Amino acid sequence: MRVNRTSRARRRALTGLVAAGLAFGGTAAAPAVAQQPRAAAQPAAECGAAYRIEQKLSTGTTWRMCWRYDTYAGLVLEHVSYQPPGEARPIKVLNSARLAQIDVPYDDGSVEYSDLTGAGFAQGLSAMTPAECPGGTIKSVKVPGAMDPRHPNVNALCTTTRSRGHAYRMQSDTGNKVYQTQGKDLLVYTVNKVGWYEYITEWRFQDDGTVNMNVGATGSLSPFDYDAGDGRGWPIGKGAKAYATSHSHNVFWRLDFGLDGSSKNRVEQYDSQVSPPAPGGQAPTDKTTLTKITKELAGDAKNMRWWRVVSDTGKNKDGHARSYELVPGASTKYLGHDFTRHDVYFTEYNSCEQFASDNLGNCGAQAGKSVDTWVNGQTLTHPVVWVNVGFHHIARDEDQQPMPVHWQGFSIAPRDVTAMNPLTPPALAGQNGHAQPGS
Repeated sequence: MRVNRTSRARRRALTGLVAAGLAFGGTAAAPAVAQQPRAAAQPAAECGAAYRIEQKLSTGTTWRMCWRYDTYAGLVLEHVSYQPPGEARPIKVLNSARLAQIDVPYDDGSVEYSDLTGAGFAQGLSAMTPAECPGGTIKSVKVPGAMDPRHPNVNALCTTTRSRGHAYRMQSDTGNKVYQTQGKDLLVYTVNKVGWYEYITEWRFQDDGTVNMNVGATGSLSPFDYDAGDGRGWPIGKGAKAYATSHSHNVFWRLDFGLDGSSKNRVEQYDSQVSPPAPGGQAPTDKTTLTKITKELAGDAKNMRWWRVVSDTGKNKDGHARSYELVPGASTKYLGHDFTRHDVYFTEYNSCEQFASDNLGNCGAQAGKSVDTWVNGQTLTHPVVWVNVGFHHIARDEDQQPMPVHWQGFSIAPRDVTAMNPLTPPALAGQNGHAQPGS
């Protein structure tokens, strides 16, 4: 929770600094990379060495990407590719990926913040010590519109690897052999301070091709904010004198897919319905239906519903179209705005549509300023995916002091990107589409 009423002047000053940053160049010194469709995947990241991240994990998978730092969005990842064992070339996954807004409305209606576009999120980039990036490397970031113009470079971008536990485990039919591998991840993250909050923006790239996007909020409850005497807060400290104001965090991500190096992708929605057992049947039946999403869509998560973005050009070794499935995380939907009413938006690419709310791009006089207004019937040929994950923060005694990290996020998981599990052991490599008894 941030400073509420006492911090508004400070926030206006921050906004002025951000505007000044735009006047002096807008983004960090990383080469600008246009988000345009590409004909073929590139074997190497399209950026200089200082802005390249390349990591081969111990299980054999290599992730490659470029990074830059935006005046408002903070860390932006571009030209993200994945090369698992057995693939001769990198497989392009994303043209770009970044945060698209953190909308923070307070329960009492007193204030609402757009942390990316109006509260100095990017300028609040925090330096990290090696202890915060165990076993990794901390890169220097030039912060546009830095609050201290004399020291715009901050050691603040951590890249490291981490074990995540079992990637798989399978005991052979004979009981004499156990196949198991411990999974490895590449982590890329920054910390941005906004008021009393500190946001950890984490990108986790697994060796099996899964990508996890998470934002963790930590820091401190605002000592100036214990004024929720109208029943909308929670008592903090001894007795019932100090009430921390409840509020929401509506975090948006913007994903521009470039599967197999092409932005020509299609979107599919799948819904499954369970019906009572048929006469004579022993169990209920389940039917899954495909809906092709050809027009822009504001979608809602639902039990047994999922979406995938499918390559129009690339296939795996089995001849199946490569795709990535959206895997929603836990979310508390905030119904106070049209742009927060849906869990996912699919819009046709438009370079001016950069932020899910309070958009700063010049989209024309008639264009709206939030993602819900851009869903207006256009045909999807180059879909951009916007994911909204909400968290309603009702403070607790354990939130002080400091406040434990509370996470919100989602994943994208490979579906038919490779013909088999990319970490399949050599002894099982022949079992594609069938199993051999005794293995």
